[in-house]
Amino acid sequence: MNLVDQIICEVDKGIKFSLHNYQKENRRYPAYGINEDNLSEIERSHSANLMRVNHSGEVAAQGLYRGQAMTAKLEGTREKMDHAAQEELDHLSWCNKRLEELNEHPSLLNPAWYALSFGMGAAAGLAGDKWSLGFVHETEEQVVKHLEGHLDDLSLNDKKTAAILEQMQIDESKHSEEALESGAENLPEGLKKVMSVIAKVMTRTSYYI
Repeated sequence: MNLVDQIICEVDKGIKFSLHNYQKENRRYPAYGINEDNLSEIERSHSANLMRVNHSGEVAAQGLYRGQAMTAKLEGTREKMDHAAQEELDHLSWCNKRLEELNEHPSLLNPAWYALSFGMGAAAGLAGDKWSLGFVHETEEQVVKHLEGHLDDLSLNDKKTAAILEQMQIDESKHSEEALESGAENLPEGLKKVMSVIAKVMTRTSYYI
């Protein structure tokens, strides 16, 4: 595809992933077969808000990986980004399914998170494959810590959400390690802090909106 076709394709995917109720996973739903416990209204609302945050994170992950895949210079790096994006689609599907079970809606800000992440991913790809991989490594490291915090904050009664987050944490940790093994460059501390601030803004707003 030429550049214009690629851009049109990515815009289409951005709309699909950020606005549609995407539920086409390749792997089994982690919460399959787990009975829905009797959550209180407060517990259910909190779980739903946490899953809305995680869903926004998965929308952003699609933008990030697809942006990097489009500008990555080495074919091997591009393939790694595409593969990671496919695994992240499972996460997106699982989050959509859990939000549906909890009778909640995704964040209204998802198109903005996708666009921002796509731009950041494309810029990282243009900076070079080692920096692009370093961006993946740092992003996934922060996501693993974020999921750990959600698991600690989640009601012990909500075993379905816990099962989803635990599998997502395993996958994100694997993506981080794969990026490191592929030659990821360690990002400057200043850039890490900027990424952390952006992540906090996204999580705090998506919890409510």
